[in-house]
Amino acid sequence: MKTPKQYQFIIQLGRALHIYGVPSYKIQIYLSEVAKTKGIRGSFMDTPTWINYVFYSEDEDESYNHIESVSPGGLNLGALSRSVEITDQVLADQIDFDEASLQLRMVYKQSLKVNHLILAFAFALGAGSFSLLLGTNWISCLVASLMGIVVYGLTYLGLKSKFINNTLEALAAFVVTILIGVLSLWLPDVNIPLTILSAIIIFIPGLAITTALEEITYKSLVSGSAKLFDASISLFKQFFGTILGLSILPLFCNININSAIANMPVWSKYLGIPLLAICLLPIFQVRRKDMIYGILTSIICYGVTVLLSFTGILISTFIGSIAVVLVSNLFSYITRSPRHVFITQGLIMLVPGSKAFMGISTMFLGSPIENAGNLGSQVAYILMGVVGGLLFSGSFNTK
Repeated sequence: MKTPKQYQFIIQLGRALHIYGVPSYKIQIYLSEVAKTKGIRGSFMDTPTWINYVFYSEDEDESYNHIESVSPGGLNLGALSRSVEITDQVLADQIDFDEASLQLRMVYKQSLKVNHLILAFAFALGAGSFSLLLGTNWISCLVASLMGIVVYGLTYLGLKSKFINNTLEALAAFVVTILIGVLSLWLPDVNIPLTILSAIIIFIPGLAITTALEEITYKSLVSGSAKLFDASISLFKQFFGTILGLSILPLFCNININSAIANMPVWSKYLGIPLLAICLLPIFQVRRKDMIYGILTSIICYGVTVLLSFTGILISTFIGSIAVVLVSNLFSYITRSPRHVFITQGLIMLVPGSKAFMGISTMFLGSPIENAGNLGSQVAYILMGVVGGLLFSGSFNTK
């Protein structure tokens, strides 16, 4: 049966928002708003692997149901921004559904075009800048950057091989663990645990865990629970690859994972934040007009938490999350881009994925991967602070 013409754009829009990584409950809010504005009665449900659309006639004696199987989406903030712009034009009656559908297809085709050289550099910069944030040493920072390129190489191969794609997180963690362990034989100053963490930081699902809890808080229970479990499994896959590599290395060489000295100057840690924000721009395909504002959001968010660190991790994260939403509202007004574009870039500086990885490592390795205690409670406080900040700032109730 052919989909009625008046429903085709909404179905296509829902698919686009899903592919570009918008939280499920926000997709449902947005689709409902579009349908209501265009005089269409409908009910929508988005989950990580399928979308259900139900449209009703005016007297509700007839309905049209469209169920679509989709793969879990990934963040593409540039394509999301363009899709919202197209939708706003539809709502303002500047273009019709046919023209909007054509433009959405063009946005999708454009999103598939990537510059692999720039992305490889972004992975290297992300790994190196996170190593700066952890306060390791210059050798560890350089090795982490090189391993970031290796991780992107595996990511690229995952596009060509289904096996590599299915095992990507564990495989990447295993490969960089082996390579870093071997390099440490010639570079004894390498901080092995933190360099491994820095190399795979792009895969650490801190934002995914936060998004899952955000959805559960909004009572989007099916999607939130599924995403939380998926993020947890992703974290454990990466830890499996790491622990497998650390178990194999002693069979062939003698390494010491606790011998590195941290000698980074204090200013280098603060340099890591803008560098990390810059590396996210090509990874999330942020539009040029949004780049500066995205970087500013990240810096402001982190700056607020640092300035308020004396209040404790819960309060500083809570206020930092509120600051992210307020700043994102301002930048969204200036750029006319969805505030989700800026909220995402800001929250990445807060999410506790790396601390969760460290906590698991401490529990299983018996020696801490970082000289910090109570990592489990820190993760819990950060998650509560982020979700609480989003809740009290009103982020849950708008698209």
